[in-house]
Formats: sequence, C-alpha cells, structure tokens
Amino acid sequence: MSREDDLGHGDIEAALATRRELGARYDAELVDGFAERIERAVDRRVSEQVALSQRRTSEAAGGRVRQFALGVISLAVGVPVTIVPMVATDNGLPAVVVAWLGIVGVNAAHSAAVNGSRRQDR
Repeated sequence: MSREDDLGHGDIEAALATRRELGARYDAELVDGFAERIERAVDRRVSEQVALSQRRTSEAAGGRVRQFALGVISLAVGVPVTIVPMVATDNGLPAVVVAWLGIVGVNAAHSAAVNGSRRQDR
C-alpha cells in the first residue's frame, strides 16, 4: 500500500485546516474522505497481521514435519544399530546404549533448535 494510507497527527491537522477554510457545508465530504483513509489503513494492517499469522503457522507446520521425519529416520537407523551389536557380540548392550543415547541426543538438539527459533519469531 502507499504511504498516503498511513494516518498521523498531520492528517488530522490538515483535515481540520481544510474544514476551517471550506466551512461547515463540506463537513460530510471531509469526514467521508478521512473515514475512507482510516478504513484503508485498518484493512492494510489487518492484512499484514493475517499474512504474518499464516506465515508463522506454515513455518510451525514445516518444523513439525521435519521433526517427524527425523524421528522416523532415527527409528530406521536405530533398529540395525540395536540388532547388529546384540547379534555380533556376546555383550552388545553398552554399544546399543551409547548408540541410542546419540540418537536421542540428535533428536533433542533438533527439537530444541526448532522450538528456540519459534520463540524468537514471536
């Protein structure tokens, strides 16, 4: 939108000065013109807020999809990481615990990063 839709103190002063110059017979036209500018400014601000809200919702949905994908991939990697040490060695439990702690750590770090960026956007 153009800057002419922005309303300020100077606009009110200009409308009052115009009314003084033209007289009371043009009050309706002055009020209508000023009301239109107010409506355009409100519409623009509402549109900006709606667009911002939609953008935030879209970004949040994208973060949830990435988090879900990371969880699925973690499970897909975790199954062989669990099976191989348990079958190949007598006591593969320490290796499995370390591997799963790493997987959990990656998921937790990603979740913290996504949630941190969401808080900064607000």
